[in-house]
Amino acid sequence: MQIRIKNNNHTNRLIQLLVIAGDYAVLCILLYFVVGIISPSKGWDEGKGRVLWMICTFAFVVAEYLFPSVIHERVVGANAIFHRCTIFVATQTVLSYLLLRAVHFPSRLGWQLLVMGLVMLVTIILLRFVERWLVKRLRQSGYNTRYVTLVGSDKELLHLYKKLTSNSAYGYTVRGIYGDMEGLSHDGSIKDFESLLSQPEDIKLGDEVYLCVPRNERELIEQTARLCDHRMAKFYYLPTAEEKLNLQPILIDDIGVMTTYTSPLEEPLNRLLKRMSDIVLSILCLIPTAILLPFIAIVIKRQSPGPVFFRQLRTGINGHDFYCYKFRSMHVNNDADRLQATKDDPRKFPFGDFMRKTNLDELPQFWNVLVGNMSIVGPRPHMLAHTEQFDKLIDRYMVRHFVKPGITGWAQVTGFRGETRELWQMEGRVERDIWYIQHWSVWLDLRIIWMTVKSIFKKDEKAY
Repeated sequence: MQIRIKNNNHTNRLIQLLVIAGDYAVLCILLYFVVGIISPSKGWDEGKGRVLWMICTFAFVVAEYLFPSVIHERVVGANAIFHRCTIFVATQTVLSYLLLRAVHFPSRLGWQLLVMGLVMLVTIILLRFVERWLVKRLRQSGYNTRYVTLVGSDKELLHLYKKLTSNSAYGYTVRGIYGDMEGLSHDGSIKDFESLLSQPEDIKLGDEVYLCVPRNERELIEQTARLCDHRMAKFYYLPTAEEKLNLQPILIDDIGVMTTYTSPLEEPLNRLLKRMSDIVLSILCLIPTAILLPFIAIVIKRQSPGPVFFRQLRTGINGHDFYCYKFRSMHVNNDADRLQATKDDPRKFPFGDFMRKTNLDELPQFWNVLVGNMSIVGPRPHMLAHTEQFDKLIDRYMVRHFVKPGITGWAQVTGFRGETRELWQMEGRVERDIWYIQHWSVWLDLRIIWMTVKSIFKKDEKAY
């Protein structure tokens, strides 16, 4: 029997073509104005304008090929869109400049290309979000849909089901479920699915198949993967909750091994880039800190006897202790190394409470960043007592110390700032810290810094 293959990717390709057309329209409009402004002042003939047009178009084609748009993807965040747009426009601009120099173009257009690139970047970013909104509306109307089949009974598959169906803008429709998952109707059991593998035309197979069974079910996994290859469906294996250890493949020379931890910050170039950024930003932030220091010191001294600065041993990179500095926001007490601050903590004095809510007390930590104990962005350093306590209670707690601690972090800007009264709050913080370590990028750091700055200007219930 010949099985007809339904290809649901043509809409995605159409979306990509329309996005490319929109990008090129932006470039053409900008070139029209640039050539119109420059030609009279430089005395260009039509030939020079055509050369500029052709070179910029060629650079555009190369940039689109290397860094195509990602807005057609099912789940994509603003960070990824901004990142891709920036690399795309930077490539187009730099390549245009280099090609013009290579052909000995008679006019130097460095500044003009830079301005055009900045305008193009802002325009395309705005255009991307309009396009992304249109794609979401398209999927919510029932178009550009991906049909999925789920096989398994594990709770990890249930979590995946909720994720795929939580937002109609993702464009996922569950076509078949084989397995007993609580609260969901199904088309059969896992055993039923196995028996149907001998009659694959009766299986409700979608564009994507997610199989969640123990790894020792090797034959079932291989048969399902072969069926997906034959039916041109994408196959995904989802480890069960018991087996999910976040193992990731790495190479030792030509030998493949699995590890529980990898990070982009293991690359020397990435560490250097992050360190240079830390040095520059810490210097820029220490200048206003030095200006504010006399005023802050006077108020602290007037409201609470004792030192202006509070220093405390905290756990740093690779588990090494270091002294973390802050402006003192509490009266001198014997519980500072043992108890977290609470909302109505009597140890706080009025100006100290204000500093904590506005993050002013954290300013001296830019000194920690400058000398290399901390980074601008990273997991927040905990007091030694908490490190010892939570290391015994939370799996992989110490993984967060594979990188330098930060003044702000992914956990802090995603709802896990401040006091951790219950264990699940610290577990959530650790989970986000590890996610940050494994997904680090310059763009992620910039996003976290921006989210932190925004939080200063709006009330945060957890800022105490």
